[in-house]
Amino acid sequence: MWFRNARVFRFTKPFDITAEALEEQLQQDAFKPCGPQETSRQGWVAPLGKHGEQLVHSANGYHLIALRKEEKLLPGAVVKELVAERVEAIEAEQMRKIPKKEKDEIKEQVLLEMLPQAFSKNRRCYAYLAPKDGVLVVDAGSAKQAEDLASSLRKSIGSLPVRPPVVEQAPAFTFTGWLNETIDLHPTLALGDECELKDTGEDGGVVRCKGLDLQGDEIRNHLNAGMQVTKLSVTWDDNLSFVLDEELGIRRLKFGDTLQEKLDDVDADDAAARFDAAFALMTLELARLIPGLLEALGGEDRSAIIDEADAA
Repeated sequence: MWFRNARVFRFTKPFDITAEALEEQLQQDAFKPCGPQETSRQGWVAPLGKHGEQLVHSANGYHLIALRKEEKLLPGAVVKELVAERVEAIEAEQMRKIPKKEKDEIKEQVLLEMLPQAFSKNRRCYAYLAPKDGVLVVDAGSAKQAEDLASSLRKSIGSLPVRPPVVEQAPAFTFTGWLNETIDLHPTLALGDECELKDTGEDGGVVRCKGLDLQGDEIRNHLNAGMQVTKLSVTWDDNLSFVLDEELGIRRLKFGDTLQEKLDDVDADDAAARFDAAFALMTLELARLIPGLLEALGGEDRSAIIDEADAA
């Protein structure tokens, strides 16, 4: 079970929770399917899916959780057509023009009638808490999706003192420095062949590059024109490749052959055991990556973080 993305939240003060306590609190908000007249619902589900029942899967002090969201899908064009038909029928029968407020009421009625037959779209968002590392890691492609999971977790457990990590210098400044060679690239990192550049002027133009030498003349010309690098593909420690953005979001995360070989060496036949092994390998690797990446970006600003010694 490999994450495809990683949105990191830093605990701002010491935080610890046992798997048992977390399980008990998440059970209060366990997922229940949408009712006939509901458009959406979300709740916690077993990370192992059909291979497990527990809402928390723990290994080496890391707690994996999964938030499921169900949304009813109603085709906008069909709703619009039905509303138009009813409005037209009422106007013809009553010889009057239907005002907007009444049209909105008709639309609400149409939606309520259609909901029981609507298709459902289900999405799962995975995350794990790493109290000993002081982070929450969410497998989300966008900051909003990650924030939604963090908010749901906060609601379930009552307190979640987290924020995105902050580095000493702006990531876009560091990315740009790596490409124009004014900042040394950290030895654990190697540049990929993709980047996104933004114009810092009022127009705010964007250039997306793929399959190029990122330190070549074509990219250098954009940098000399004042553009800044806001996304960058890199490889870390010859084992993880990903695209890093200026919000420190990690996307299109790919684990290298070394980890896959370790997983293949695991003597486990059933799916649950292999899932557990993959989770353990992934979390150990990300536990190396996260502090290493923050160091490579100029160091983490921990001025707003209360350490255990400070709390004591």
